[in-house]
Amino acid sequence: MSVLNKVRKNLPHIKQNTELLFNNTGLCIKIISCTLSVCYFFSFWSKSSTVFGVTPGYLFPPSFWLWTPFTFCFFETHLWQVLLDIAMVAVCGKLIEPLWGELQVLVFFAIVNVGVALACAVFYYILYMCTWDPELLFSVHVRGLAGYLAGVTVAVKQIMPDSTVLDTPAGRITNRNVPLYTIFIALVLWFIGFVDGTKPTMVISGVLMSWTYLRFYQRHTNGTRGDMADNFTFASFFPVIVQPPISVLSNSVYSIFVKAGICRKTVRRVDIASAPTGITVALPGIRSHDMDRRKLLALKALNSRLVDTNKDAPRMDNIESERRDSVVISIGDSEQTSKLSPANMVSNKTT
Repeated sequence: MSVLNKVRKNLPHIKQNTELLFNNTGLCIKIISCTLSVCYFFSFWSKSSTVFGVTPGYLFPPSFWLWTPFTFCFFETHLWQVLLDIAMVAVCGKLIEPLWGELQVLVFFAIVNVGVALACAVFYYILYMCTWDPELLFSVHVRGLAGYLAGVTVAVKQIMPDSTVLDTPAGRITNRNVPLYTIFIALVLWFIGFVDGTKPTMVISGVLMSWTYLRFYQRHTNGTRGDMADNFTFASFFPVIVQPPISVLSNSVYSIFVKAGICRKTVRRVDIASAPTGITVALPGIRSHDMDRRKLLALKALNSRLVDTNKDAPRMDNIESERRDSVVISIGDSEQTSKLSPANMVSNKTT
């Protein structure tokens, strides 16, 4: 009863914060949140996990349940998971949607979730080939937004890598560290039995799919693809001490994918504005969005300064009005400024 009383007492505060969270979000975010809420009630149906979730044995031939990669993400088994999904989707709308736009957010949502579904199904097929356990194909049901939420942490790392999330005695945790911590927390929760084995699989798949899409394939308004910034490499997800060997491994895999045609070398175009002939230099494989991030930070600083300037605008208007009401009187070689009212100005004209 005490818990219910606390919830009832804080209900207006929760409602107010929820309204603030969803204000100014796009239609796409609201539709996803409403769909999650409605599908939660369908999850009480005993066959919902099989029909709407990704079951590895039914996704590939001979069954071909090809609708499940598009429906599995909207079904959760617990209410707290639904609330967490809705909150994270709303946060995604606040942080990412203003920069990307609704269409890019929708494309990111679809690509990451479909990629998570396929990656998890392939993973359990590989486990089946190693163990020959049919339960891995027909008793495992992948569902929920755990993979997408992990993918959002990668997008936030790309946009605001140095923003502090938490200060600890051992040091500060920034957005650079959040994807790896998310994987670690998912593994710990699975180890203690709080979640099933599909959740860490989805989280790892979500991080990989999100990074692959943002690194190599995302289209930008300037016609380029991907983000080849040095602080967005695969090795940057790991601690500094292990980054060199991971860089060697990831670069080798990338070279193989380039030769196989899966990935392509990205070309950075550098416009030298100071050059008289307008030289354009093409550097293969290293195009960075660091300048775009700096522009974004500069725009935010400019907006905050404009807000402060608008607050001081009435005072400046008063100063301008005082200047308009003042006249300059020339006395010999010197000038003197005096403040006169309109009545005084009329009297001066008559004299």
